[in-house]
Amino acid sequence: MKATGWKLDRFLRVRLLERFPPAWPDVIADHVTLTPPKARQEAPATAEEGSIVGHVNDGEGLQALVVEIRGTTARPDGGTYHITWSIDRARGREPKDSNDVLARLGWNPVDAPITIPLVPASWP
Repeated sequence: MKATGWKLDRFLRVRLLERFPPAWPDVIADHVTLTPPKARQEAPATAEEGSIVGHVNDGEGLQALVVEIRGTTARPDGGTYHITWSIDRARGREPKDSNDVLARLGWNPVDAPITIPLVPASWP
């Protein structure tokens, strides 16, 4: 099964990396998940506009940005819409760890929401 969600435009990604410097050596910063690979597939993602509204850095190898879509940060599966921004694979961190970090620590708001276009996509 494939994950579904939205990819970031590559030019926007470069600008966002300047705005939010990666805290960890392995930069992901490329998508927002709607349904993870092993989840029951919902309807495919549609073109959306989102807003970066928050961030988290657990200090242990994971940094993520929180995204609001259609007025909510809550994914249908109970998770939080987010972009795994950077991780430290040498510490055993994986992009999927963002879900646990957000559930455990919550997130801090950004100074002002940043509107971003989101392009429907799927990936392994």
